[in-house]
Parts: sequence; structure tokens; C-alpha cells
Amino acid sequence: MSIVSYSRDGAVARLTISRPERRNALNHTALDELHDGVRRAAADQVRVLVLTGDADQFCAGADLKELEDLAFTRALRAALDDLAALPFPTVAAISGACMGLGMQLALSCDLRLATPDARFAVPVAKLGLMVDHWTIQRLALLAGPSTARWMVLTARPVTAADAHRAGLVHEIVEPDGDTGSGVAVLDAATALADEIAGLAPLALAGSKLGLDLLERPGEQIDPDGAYRAAFEAAWASGDLVEGRQAFTERRPPAFRGT
Repeated sequence: MSIVSYSRDGAVARLTISRPERRNALNHTALDELHDGVRRAAADQVRVLVLTGDADQFCAGADLKELEDLAFTRALRAALDDLAALPFPTVAAISGACMGLGMQLALSCDLRLATPDARFAVPVAKLGLMVDHWTIQRLALLAGPSTARWMVLTARPVTAADAHRAGLVHEIVEPDGDTGSGVAVLDAATALADEIAGLAPLALAGSKLGLDLLERPGEQIDPDGAYRAAFEAAWASGDLVEGRQAFTERRPPAFRGT
């Protein structure tokens, strides 16, 4: 039975980590399945990917009961790179634990929704480990250098409210009395993904590329002209024609990504 499941509903794909006995901590097998799911989403050419965890937990990190070695870290970096490089928006639906490797998964997504019970941490100093520099850089860019220093140098967990104030979390989702926190945040993330899926794919892909270029300090902006090419493709697209026509006709646009 798979630990990480992949599903698709229309233009939205979902990856769900289901290892509740370990609070969805990932071992080698689960990491490979997660990477396979990311590749599948890329091949399926969906418009949005939602990443979540089962049983009211996002991901408690790497499973330290199984050896975490350099081969694991290399496989993790490859999976995170592919997740971050997807040409369409990604949404992390977070409840419960978002620790260590779970934080790296959340940081690799474009948008993060969380429930009040979510806790965020980079507790590697408690284990004698280090995260790679990309993780440090991304955390500092998204949450600010001060919050990044606090999280890394104290190893203390940060509440969802504090993560929201720092900008790490975009929206807090309050569960109602009838559903658990995991279901509530997944429903909210799915609704957001459905909304995003109705936007122009070329415009989103080009804008995401432009945002990613800003995260390369010390490098020339758009050195290979990829952003300019995406910009020109969006302005020459049928989606632009459709968007203008729909605006004129006061109807929802039907974008095709062409």
C-alpha cells in the first residue's frame, strides 16, 4: 500500500502523505513515492497541485528511526527541487506538525494554508544535523531573517498565528465543529486551487518564473531570457484574447493555456 497517494480532480492534483503512526514522517520509500507524485503532476499538466497530510498532521519530518544518510538528503533535494520548479502553483494544506522535512516541503510550495493547531519548526540543532542552504535561504526570504534565525538557532516550534504574522503562512483556516483540522484546511486549499485553476496558465507560469528569479541573489535577473520568453508568450496567447473577450462580455473566462 502506498504511503503517498496521488489523485486528480479536473485541473487540480493532490498529493497526500498517509503515515499516521509516524505523524506522516517520511522514510526512503515515502520520499520516493512523493517524488514520483511530483513527477506525475508535472506529466499530467495539471494547473494546481495541493500537498497535504493525513490524520490532521502535515509532516513531522524525516523518520529518524530509519537511517537518514547522505543518500537520503540527495534524494530529498532532488524531490524538493522538482516540487519547487513545477510551472504551476502549488498549495500546502497544513495542520498539526510541520517540522524539519515537513517545513522543507511547505517552503517548496508557493502558498501555505494552516489551521490554528499547526506548529512549524526546524529542530535540526536538537539532532546534530543541518538543513541545506536553500532551506535557510528560502525560510529567510519567506518568513524574514529574524524569524529564520529564531527558528533555526532555538529549534523551538512556531505557532500558526506567529507564522501567519511573519508571512510564512498566507491564511489561517478555522475548523468548524463537525470536521477535523486536516479536513478543514484541505477543503480550503482545494477551494483555493479550484479558483487558481480558472486563471490563465501561461500568465501564472510566467509570473511564478519571475518570482523565482528574485530568489537568486547575486545573479543577473533573467540571465537566459526565460522570463522574457514567458512574458512574450503570455502577451501573444489565445488566453489573453479570451480574457479580454470574457471581460467585455462579463462572463468567466475559459482559459486553455495556449
